[in-house]
Amino acid sequence: MYSIKQVVEMLDIPSVTLRAWENRYQAVTPERTESGYRLYTQENIEDLRWLKEQTEKQGISISHAVRLLKARKENPAAEGPAEGLGTPGEAFEKMRQQIYTALHEFQGERANALIDFGFSMYGYEAMFHRVLVPVLIKVGDAWEEGSATVAQEHYMTHMVSNRFYQFFHLFPVYAHLPKVLAFCPEGEHHQVGLLLFSLFLRKNGVEVVYLGANTPEAGVIAILETQNRIGAACLSVTDKELLPYCKDLIARMLAIRPGMRFFLGGKAYEAAAGEPIPEAAEIIEGSAERWQDWFDYSFTGARNQR
Repeated sequence: MYSIKQVVEMLDIPSVTLRAWENRYQAVTPERTESGYRLYTQENIEDLRWLKEQTEKQGISISHAVRLLKARKENPAAEGPAEGLGTPGEAFEKMRQQIYTALHEFQGERANALIDFGFSMYGYEAMFHRVLVPVLIKVGDAWEEGSATVAQEHYMTHMVSNRFYQFFHLFPVYAHLPKVLAFCPEGEHHQVGLLLFSLFLRKNGVEVVYLGANTPEAGVIAILETQNRIGAACLSVTDKELLPYCKDLIARMLAIRPGMRFFLGGKAYEAAAGEPIPEAAEIIEGSAERWQDWFDYSFTGARNQR
């Protein structure tokens, strides 16, 4: 049995972190002396060491790591996608492969069951960023390489995209924030980044009108002419040849709705960093963490209004 001081020295985990892991996430349950002091078993030590490794080396949150640990302890011999594996990274890779295979073989029920299991194990953010987005990318690569037919590509993309759309309705909408139009311009068929950014905005209370890939300009203009609350638009572009058209499109949209803001993303804009863009536009780059900083400090003063 070890005291909390000994555990801190052995594992180099601050005592405040240990207490938070225990109280908030039930990472371990130490025994108590009659005086109320914590006493840790050797099993507790090994569990804490494993959790520390997952959070520091694998980059997953403590809540996800605790769920993994509990699943491993409850059924270490299970054949599920997250069980019996050495690291969460391996669990994510196995789940990606299982979901991709199920979709490739048109096994929609199995794919949805695997995705549901993943959401319960890891939470929606980890599943989106570490499983479903890589699956969508793999689908696109398979289609371009000829290892997936057009029908398979459409089916697989539709199935995964639907899981993104389901979460659009789970978050509240804050009426003081502008409604955002999200689309890929005509000729652009890659929408993974747009899906993620739109979901991020919804999580932060923004109402998003999501139009998806290859959106005709006439449809965009018609929405602007009838929806008065739209105050911003997200455009995602991977094909650099579409950038001149997007510049002209933004000008035409501003002619209808002066004062609109435009959030631009995708590989095309990243590759063109440093080149002039419309004054009403800004390029959004980086991870979801950087997006949150941008949102808190730049998106219509949301930090002070929420």
